[in-house]
Amino acid sequence: MRFAVVQFGGSNCDRDTYHVLADVCGVDTDLVWYKEGLTRSYDAVVLPGGFSYGDYLRAGAIAARTTIMSDVVRHAKSGGLVLGICNGAQIASEAGLVPGTFTLNAYPKFISRHVYLRIENTTSPFTTLYREGEVIRVPIAHKEGRYVAPEDVVARLNRDGQVAFRFCDEHGNTTPESNPNGSAENITGVLSEAGNVLAMMPHPERASERVLGSEDGVKIFNSMIAHIEEHGRRRPTR
Repeated sequence: MRFAVVQFGGSNCDRDTYHVLADVCGVDTDLVWYKEGLTRSYDAVVLPGGFSYGDYLRAGAIAARTTIMSDVVRHAKSGGLVLGICNGAQIASEAGLVPGTFTLNAYPKFISRHVYLRIENTTSPFTTLYREGEVIRVPIAHKEGRYVAPEDVVARLNRDGQVAFRFCDEHGNTTPESNPNGSAENITGVLSEAGNVLAMMPHPERASERVLGSEDGVKIFNSMIAHIEEHGRRRPTR
């Protein structure tokens, strides 16, 4: 089993993600510079957080059109897992890997703090180690993290189980007050139609060790590993 963490110009959470995968979860992991492309086969690809060059145009818009993203799209279409975190979520949505987009916060300022998330789907390759309705504590760090999509798309996401996480309070209530950026229906984690791509705003790599104040995020990576061990690469499920 091997994971790739893609490094774009401006990525700043790449080595954090690498550390969690390689040192905390114990999986073989490569850091892959975006200009090199995916030159070998991977079971999973992670698009980390940061500020990829070109974000001044629209977050993730330029990075989504780099050569390596053609490789990532092919990887996803073949059934490989793809996890996009923060800027990586913006890149994934710009590349068409998930529906909707992540845009400027309702109140346009940078937010960096811990939030609560409610687990909405426990059957995806990213969430099988959680319980449905479980509340976890994970940090956010973004100015353009508000998830938006047409009403019919949001309705389809709800109907087809493509919502992975929603912002909530510590008791699991999805209130306006618990929604830090104005995301549609508090949505902050979106799955692809096949279920093998997850785009999420919060940073699970920053909540994967006790020393960081929360270990709630590490289950995302361990769920991916467990899914690959059980199903292999080419069997995406939702």
